[in-house]
Amino acid sequence: MRLIIEPSYSDVSKWAAHYVAARINEANPTPEKPFVLGCPTGSSPLGMYRELIRLNKEGKVSFKNVVTFNMDEYCGIPRDHEQSYYTFMWTNFFNQIDILPENVNILNGNAEDPIKECERYEAKIERYGGIDLFLGGVGPDGHIAFNEPGSSLTSKTRMKTLTSDTIIANSRFFENNVDLVPKTALTVGVGTVLAAKSVLLIVNGHNKARALRHGVEGGISQMWTISALQMHPKAIIVADEAACGELKVDTYRYFLDIEKNNLDPNTQL
Repeated sequence: MRLIIEPSYSDVSKWAAHYVAARINEANPTPEKPFVLGCPTGSSPLGMYRELIRLNKEGKVSFKNVVTFNMDEYCGIPRDHEQSYYTFMWTNFFNQIDILPENVNILNGNAEDPIKECERYEAKIERYGGIDLFLGGVGPDGHIAFNEPGSSLTSKTRMKTLTSDTIIANSRFFENNVDLVPKTALTVGVGTVLAAKSVLLIVNGHNKARALRHGVEGGISQMWTISALQMHPKAIIVADEAACGELKVDTYRYFLDIEKNNLDPNTQL
């Protein structure tokens, strides 16, 4: 697992965006063999999406032959609700790039049969040959997607009950009213993420420092699902200085040292 340490959230966002663009360009996707990208929601990827939009408008990366699968979706709110992840993705990303609408895949949180919807989603990922690059953020309690503490590290796409911590954290998007936050969601599993050919997590801010410490220095545990990335052969965490606040000094220096000679993805575009 690689840990990329950048000075600020802006730097993290640019590094992540340029890495994504470089991987897409490197794959040289076609309609017959598209690049398959796993997409997150939340505040962490917003800066990355803004930078990818800029790169797309400048002609430095195209999404015409990219197929996306989103990580999760709330249950029980309309697709056009301002806080649905469908609305989030189209407002903050898809409407501003050259992606084909038929190549966008987002879980249906209002499916009549949630179990079948999750099975359908996993099967469609498999038909595309799996995810080439899964992007993600992390919650303060170390969860990735909606795989809350205690989630199986081999789990696949399924319905999950959200913890009180997650509901409180997400209430900022619902008028700071926890009663308005959906209590369940459909989410890819930890196993779904680990099955991707490569994974990139964005971790930013002081409130994510404990999660980053458990993900990098702690043992692999279902109580900190971020730690599962230690088992992935091509996993990267890109973090800002604030998120590194609980790492040991030696750990911090180690990752800075081994990455200092690696090519900055910004120079590849």
